[in-house]
Amino acid sequence: MLAAPAGLFLVFFFVLPVAAVAVDALGEGTLAFVRVFTLPGFWPSLAGSLTLTLVAATVSTVVGFMVALHLSRQPERSRTAYSLVIALPLTFSGLIVAYGFILGYGRAGFFTQLLAYAGLDSAVIGKALFTSSGLAFASSYYLIPRVVMGILPVLVNFDRTQLVVAESLGATPKQALWQVLLPQVAAPLAGAFCLVAAVVFGAYGTALALVGTQLHILPLQLYSLISETGSDFPAAAALALMITATCAAIMTTGEWFGSRHERHL
Repeated sequence: MLAAPAGLFLVFFFVLPVAAVAVDALGEGTLAFVRVFTLPGFWPSLAGSLTLTLVAATVSTVVGFMVALHLSRQPERSRTAYSLVIALPLTFSGLIVAYGFILGYGRAGFFTQLLAYAGLDSAVIGKALFTSSGLAFASSYYLIPRVVMGILPVLVNFDRTQLVVAESLGATPKQALWQVLLPQVAAPLAGAFCLVAAVVFGAYGTALALVGTQLHILPLQLYSLISETGSDFPAAAALALMITATCAAIMTTGEWFGSRHERHL
């Protein structure tokens, strides 16, 4: 009974919408999927999405782990205060994040102008934001907090006496980190990686605001199929199902890593 509201929420806001999309996608059999695979920009978009996901998720996971490791060593009051600040980007939509980065790092952005005063070329810096690298940079703004929030409890509860013992036996702090800490937190760290990978693979708001439809990634390919210039709604539904299935597979992989960690505790 306690799980019933959550079950109803899942049915009405996930199962039924996905079922409706599936009806549109499968209305012509597999022809809609065939048309998706033959779209001129599908394969470049797939490659672009995979590259963006790998780069953004890797950078976010590495930076998020280092931030969480630092916070885990802080007193509880300081850690709580920093966590509130770090979690703040999670309250912003992708469009707000994109416009914020345009104001900060665009061609006439505040930080771009500061770097120009330091002797760097503002045109090159401002242009970089509107590329795939700039999109990965902007996406990391709301991906890093997710990694920090996911891995911080694990690091806080980690028994640090193991590191002390390793160092007392002759290991350097770096060796203790790599050979004692990382193997034990690898599973939740992989789960955090999968979480942010699924988020960035399916996100389109930040990308749409920064680069429009010029960047080849699957969410923008989907947007082009349902915008004013597109009219193939069965193909759009098929592509939406493919993106959903990919994100679900990534999340399932992350849950599998998390369950392995729980079993070993």
